[in-house]
Amino acid sequence: QNLKKNKIKNINVDIKNLNRIKLKKFDLIIDCCAEPSVEVSKKDLDRVMFTNLIGTYNLLKKVISDKSAIIFLSTSRVYSISKIKKIFKNMNLKNEIKLKKEFNENFSTQTPRSFYGFTKLASEELIKELAYIFNYKYIINRLGVIAGPGQMGKVDQGFISLWIWRHLNKIPIKYIGFGGHGNQVRDVLHINDLNELIYKQIKSIKNKNNFILPAGGGLKNLISLKKLTSLCENITGNKIKITKHKKTSSYDIPYFCSSNSKAMKLYKWKPKLSIIDIVRDTFNWQNKNHKVLKKFLD
Repeated sequence: QNLKKNKIKNINVDIKNLNRIKLKKFDLIIDCCAEPSVEVSKKDLDRVMFTNLIGTYNLLKKVISDKSAIIFLSTSRVYSISKIKKIFKNMNLKNEIKLKKEFNENFSTQTPRSFYGFTKLASEELIKELAYIFNYKYIINRLGVIAGPGQMGKVDQGFISLWIWRHLNKIPIKYIGFGGHGNQVRDVLHINDLNELIYKQIKSIKNKNNFILPAGGGLKNLISLKKLTSLCENITGNKIKITKHKKTSSYDIPYFCSSNSKAMKLYKWKPKLSIIDIVRDTFNWQNKNHKVLKKFLD
């Protein structure tokens, strides 16, 4: 509906198959195609590899052919799981994490990252390597958690949307991992703030290009699962059953927060919308479209 409203043409193309990418010439390609689930990357290696890496390679062939530029949406999951865990190794996650640390593009990308993270990091390297040969312009955005209206949240991807939906419909949830206390933390970025950043990049890509840019909700938009639960209770008016599951995936991390200092320096950009705005906007969208969304969400 939003695409039609804004007169945007949707073309259904399988980027895993180069022969199917028969499109007109473009000045700019924004590559936001991916299998985004970290856990799926354990179970379906072919889907993740061919969508996330081969798909990007195929799009780069079109970039080269069209002599266009590319903006690539990468992920904070390119960073080293073991290095992040080491920072929080001696912390008691029965309590709220007090350390407020930001991660920039220079943080370690040493293995392990997750197979999903590997395919995105490999795509980053592919973009840079081919740009050296074919001289196209690129921007790589390393993004943390994105949320807001329109997101179909599920257990392994889109936890903000999932949490709100479960509270709205009084469906039980679990605190999974790190003792099951709900104290793991992420920074969250509203989709509208991300759109503003990308718009700034589109307008200035001729002059500002060929770099990696971390972007996320930042320190002001940090939230734990426990605090998210409280926020969802206040906004929906519902309190739901919560169970604890102490163990978690080997891919899980206790904390992440993106540094936005480079984005501020280059684009005078920082997130405008708070975590409360994100939860409220998502709740209003889910509530308004409840009948339709029930077919897709659980």
